[in-house]
Amino acid sequence: MSAPSLRARVRSEMSQEIKEVARRRLAVEGSNLSLRAVARDMGIVASALYRYFPSRDALLTALITDGYEALGKAAAEAEAAVPRDDLRGRWLAVCHAVRAWSLSHPAEYGLLYGYPVPGYAAPQETVEPAAKVILLLAYIVIDGAEQLEPLSSPVPEPVRTDLRRLIDQHPGDLPEDRLDRVLIGWTHLFGLINFEVFGRLESMIEARAEYFDHHMGLMADLAGIPR
Repeated sequence: MSAPSLRARVRSEMSQEIKEVARRRLAVEGSNLSLRAVARDMGIVASALYRYFPSRDALLTALITDGYEALGKAAAEAEAAVPRDDLRGRWLAVCHAVRAWSLSHPAEYGLLYGYPVPGYAAPQETVEPAAKVILLLAYIVIDGAEQLEPLSSPVPEPVRTDLRRLIDQHPGDLPEDRLDRVLIGWTHLFGLINFEVFGRLESMIEARAEYFDHHMGLMADLAGIPR
């Protein structure tokens, strides 16, 4: 192996190790991540981390991007395992995969969808991976355009303008009122998961898996996906 290749490999492995330690630290500190704590856990001086991540925000961005990618991959793999003509099965597969990943990675989920990190603004590079789940749901609806139930509720014109702008940014045509329903399903999906991950359902709902399945079915109905 050439010297540049070896250096690249060592750098990649070290970056991965830093991120793994930082993920464990998230479970202790939440989103208030400290580079000093990460360095201490690794047994190195904090200044050594700057060779790999020039700031706390750079490390947070890497963790956020990895989290979105892992969540999107879990959802995509679950959706791909369902026959293409089973629109409802594909929709529910995405929703259940998102819930399963989130419950298995509560600290990372909290970084993605929990409280904002003081002083941190997510850069543009996080936008594309963050959109993976909503795009999966939208493409399911696009694939089933001829099978969907008709919609009746009108969309306010200012909202329709926003929806049209979103549609124009991505391939695949989708009427504004249909995208409106997909967005409602998407926000309800993460709203319900937030309540579960952060303990808001404690002493209220015991049958959480069944409750989740019931609500995701209602969201599929709202999007017009036939039973």
